[in-house]
Amino acid sequence: MKESTKNKIITVGFSFILIAFFFGNIIKKDETISVAERRKLAQFPTITFKKLENGKVAEEFDKYTVDQFIFRDSFRSLKAFVSNDILRQKDNNGIFLQNGSIYKMEYPINRQNIIKSASKIQNVVEKYLNNNNVYYSLIPDKTYYLESYDLKIDVKDVQNIMQERIPQAQYIDITEGLELEDYYRTDLHWKQENLSQVVKILQQNMNLENTSLQYETQELGDFYGAYYGQLARKVEPDKIHVLTNETIKNATTYNYETKQSGKVYDTQKFKTSSDKYDIYLSGATPLITIENQNGLTKKELLLFRDSFGSSLAPLLLENYSKITLIDLRYISSNILEQYVDFKDQDVLFLYSTLVLNQNVLK
Repeated sequence: MKESTKNKIITVGFSFILIAFFFGNIIKKDETISVAERRKLAQFPTITFKKLENGKVAEEFDKYTVDQFIFRDSFRSLKAFVSNDILRQKDNNGIFLQNGSIYKMEYPINRQNIIKSASKIQNVVEKYLNNNNVYYSLIPDKTYYLESYDLKIDVKDVQNIMQERIPQAQYIDITEGLELEDYYRTDLHWKQENLSQVVKILQQNMNLENTSLQYETQELGDFYGAYYGQLARKVEPDKIHVLTNETIKNATTYNYETKQSGKVYDTQKFKTSSDKYDIYLSGATPLITIENQNGLTKKELLLFRDSFGSSLAPLLLENYSKITLIDLRYISSNILEQYVDFKDQDVLFLYSTLVLNQNVLK
């Protein structure tokens, strides 16, 4: 074949591919969320004179074209395959697979972010909690228990910073109550059915009765965690379970954001949400209460938490008549007194080292 003929074929073929993708992207219907990545996708930007002047239209349009590109998930999988299997890179965009489990690189510790997070917690303590029993605990990222991996946040380093800035609060170390198998393989969260040791440690340090922890375990089905979509590789899903008993079944919740009452386990969310972890207390929300009318005590708990607390809180219901869960990622600490009556409650600040290292508390 002549060189000129070969060049023409290549040019025509490449042009055809460009034209096909161009019209394919025009015809393709825009999607609102990525099920694989469990996030909202960028939409076509609204155009204003102000956006045209400051270049925001071009920036938003670039994000839109990347998020809505045809066969996007297939290209993501191809990129992960090339990175891991051909180029032999350990991670793909900070996500890596080891022994069938998926992990996220979160290193090094951001000391300034930890200090800012601790200061925000201390502000809450000083403003609202002078007459309460105040505790705090740190949830390690699962890489903390991965022996063959060194680039991880050490809980002790975080605790040292926290202790300097929250002197009134008592630290409860739960690291000995956890191990690698207590976390989902495809997600960052811990498994509710594996938290008995964590609950016992909290009960002992908060002067609570060591309840019998008699639960019925119900398997709900396959669970593809947050890391599964980010990895963009095929991995066996986890199984998600809930622990239940008469106390949990009879407890009622009130969500201040939706202004609706409900149950501890939101079965409707499990059916409709892209994140099956939302089964626990309906997922991320600024403020929600659980009331246990059959409790043996009138004690109440204020649980300042991230998403890990959603699956832990039901296991503390035997010890409290009411648990108020506050997520400072979504509600400012300056307006808490409008919704919470601070009086004689136990208070537990329970945060993962990942959240504290990102400084997302308000």
